[in-house]
Amino acid sequence: MQAVFSKPLRGWHFILFNITLGLGHILVMFNAGSYVALLPHVAGDLEGVLPSFLTWAQTDFMIALALGIPIGRTLSDRYGHTRVFVVAFLLYAVASYIGAISQTHWEFLNARIVQGFAGGLTIFLSQDMLLKEYPARLKSMGLAIWGLFTITPFTIGLPVGGWIADDLGWRYLFYMDVVLSLVVVGFMGSLLYGRGFPRRRTRFDFVGFFLLAVILGGIQTLLNMGNDFDWLDSPFLRGVLIVVIVALPCFIIWEFGERHPILDLRLFADRNFTIGVICLVVGFFSIQGLLTLLIVQLQLLMGYSSLLAGMALLPMVFLGAPMIALMHELSKRFDVRMLASLNFLGFALTLYWIGQYDDPHSFDQIFWPMLLEGLFLGSFFTPLTVLMLHRLSGVQIIRAAETANLLRISAGAFGITYQEVVHFRRLPFHQLHLANHFGGRQFASFDVLGGFSTKLNGAGLDAAMVNGKLLALVRQYAGILAMSDAFLLASSMFMGLAALVWLAYPTYLPLYPSRDEELKEMRSEALLEEPL
Repeated sequence: MQAVFSKPLRGWHFILFNITLGLGHILVMFNAGSYVALLPHVAGDLEGVLPSFLTWAQTDFMIALALGIPIGRTLSDRYGHTRVFVVAFLLYAVASYIGAISQTHWEFLNARIVQGFAGGLTIFLSQDMLLKEYPARLKSMGLAIWGLFTITPFTIGLPVGGWIADDLGWRYLFYMDVVLSLVVVGFMGSLLYGRGFPRRRTRFDFVGFFLLAVILGGIQTLLNMGNDFDWLDSPFLRGVLIVVIVALPCFIIWEFGERHPILDLRLFADRNFTIGVICLVVGFFSIQGLLTLLIVQLQLLMGYSSLLAGMALLPMVFLGAPMIALMHELSKRFDVRMLASLNFLGFALTLYWIGQYDDPHSFDQIFWPMLLEGLFLGSFFTPLTVLMLHRLSGVQIIRAAETANLLRISAGAFGITYQEVVHFRRLPFHQLHLANHFGGRQFASFDVLGGFSTKLNGAGLDAAMVNGKLLALVRQYAGILAMSDAFLLASSMFMGLAALVWLAYPTYLPLYPSRDEELKEMRSEALLEEPL
């Protein structure tokens, strides 16, 4: 049957199309961020497992989402954007419903993986579908609107997720996903029904995809389970490590010989792309992990509600959103190595500041550094995107953006579990150090805990209760110090990135690029600035 190519949507159809597409994209992005705020609630409700177990539901969601992006592009070539988009959101609705009614950890984890994969299918398609409906002269405006769809869930995801967890219950987030996914399916299916598409049968790199999934999934499994199952003392984790070690060189060899690789490793021959990707991956690895660690520990250590913990990160929006727009102009006028280096130094300073946090009752100690971190988060992506793409052209630009995006999202998932490992390892160190220092083991004349305990016992309080309270206090401060260590370590990593970026070639962009050049750059930036 011959395909029917309808005219682009106009009037209220066009407005409804934008709203529906934006709603779908916000839905996927919102689930990535808001889940972190309600993680302790989910852990308590699903068999009472440790919160670290429920972190798997976030990290595996992100890995599945990253793997869904290249499959979404291939499927859309064969079956059309609309069909793949609608089926992906139907799958998203089913996975959300299973997540909402889950009674066990494993059931919920599998639902989140399917949810992430379905969301990954739609990320590239959504942007492509949006641009197809806009006339050439308005495509830049379409991408600016896309930027609003992208930044909105990042600004409201954590507080709204916290509010849902506190006042409605975490399951209502997933019930809401079901309803909104079906709304997206219904509206988009009706608006674009019968729309034709140019069918292309591009060869999909199944072997490369399988090896990449094994490597990413294996590394993530090691990081997820390492703390709780004693790393390589576990036979299962030893087996996973062996599989990853075997799969990695096989993947590299296969990808270099493949005409349409799933991950274009040839791009790394360009020095700017390589340095840009390293900076992007390491930077996002640290940022994503630290923000997740902070949100979870504010609830577990300091007793914040989920809403209040989400509000702690809201100040980032005030300076972050304006900086995104400002950096687009600055990148045309200055060498982006300087902008990126200043950004990394700013991150190093801010993370060092947060690393000095020592008062669990002071919201100010979190608010002001978060405000400043928003400034540097808003200026993080644009210089690195320009740096990576500066010496590339044609189809290389979109391929580079997809490759960097896949690695960035995967690094974000690794970063979440890495920061948990840092916290887990440093907690007993600080607990022992505090107990020794204040318990008279280092200096017999300086026994604060013993003296305080004696006074409370003398006042008639039960000795067991007093010891329990003092132990909880020591654990709380040890946890704060362990969290501070994670921020201080990340601060030193950003100092290294600030020096590394100067090894790239200098970059200067034309003040007045052609429309095509500007559009390609904006599409790449939009892909790389997804807040996951």
